[in-house]
Amino acid sequence: MSTSLRCVVALVLSALVGSLGGPSSPPAAVPPLALAAQPTVVHVKGNHLVDGHGHVVQLAGVNRSGTEYACAEGWGIFDGPSGGASITAITTWGAQIVRVPLNEDCWLGINGVPAAYGGAAYRSAVKGFVQRLENHGLLVDLDLHWTAPGTQLALGQQVMADADHSPTFWRKVAATFKTDHAVMFELFNEPHDITWSCWRNGCLTDGGWRTAGMRQLLGAVRGTGATNVVLMGGLDWSSDLSQWLSHRPADPAGQLAAAFHTYNFSGCNTRACWRSTVAKVGKHVPVVMTEFGENDCAGGYVGPLMNWADAHGLSYLGWTWDTWDCSSGPALISSYDGTPTGFGKVVRDHFLHR
Repeated sequence: MSTSLRCVVALVLSALVGSLGGPSSPPAAVPPLALAAQPTVVHVKGNHLVDGHGHVVQLAGVNRSGTEYACAEGWGIFDGPSGGASITAITTWGAQIVRVPLNEDCWLGINGVPAAYGGAAYRSAVKGFVQRLENHGLLVDLDLHWTAPGTQLALGQQVMADADHSPTFWRKVAATFKTDHAVMFELFNEPHDITWSCWRNGCLTDGGWRTAGMRQLLGAVRGTGATNVVLMGGLDWSSDLSQWLSHRPADPAGQLAAAFHTYNFSGCNTRACWRSTVAKVGKHVPVVMTEFGENDCAGGYVGPLMNWADAHGLSYLGWTWDTWDCSSGPALISSYDGTPTGFGKVVRDHFLHR
């Protein structure tokens, strides 16, 4: 989620909730889901995620924001605790996966990131966190969240990955985790204000710098020999999957999945849109809602959304496991012991009872 989106005020939720309608029936093609399983590896098979035994899994999880901004802002690597006790709290919600947003400048140690929080120190901290998550039975989604071209410090969300550093970032990250199939790679957080051609192939921005397209980023990953699952979000802050299928690059490993972001204040936040775009993509590849939430501290949007996702076999990760105010985050928790916000309680209870 972008910094600007965290500040969006609540919109007209009542009208939106009315548009959701009743629950839909699951399509006949969706096989039984291994909801209780805690997979230690994940792969793509057809239009589903599967575990190491080939069993279809539908994942529920959370985002753990902080590693995308603290390092570049110069005051740390994590925002809040990252040790075993804090991870155990995540597992008490029934989560199976954690999304870890990353900063390319911090990973590469460039553009003025303090040495204490960038380069080797940052890479070591992230690798340690991934290992601790896996030790608790959790899968990991590593997401390229903050980027910047040239000598600019990565202090926010760009329109797309940059050609200057993002391919190098993914070559380094993929080489680090290519033998670990508990880790998925999300190539860029929220593409926006670009064309589908630019999304695929790259382009020159209005700011005069060149983006790296999804084809180039995927090539950087696969060039290392990594066959991990790769996630690609669509346009409009990853809420638009309308031309995802026609523009996706060819993947020699056959391990592509679509990332989808949805909030009560975002694009594609009605059942009609989910049906016309998200469900259509989900007939061909797995769809993972790597961010979802609402900023009214309630559950009128996410409750029906998760029910719809369950009926269609989609995985989902709530934004975010941080103790921000639930209306400005939106935050799932008020304490790192797992105490939920009003919004978080709806998510937690759904995770535990689905």
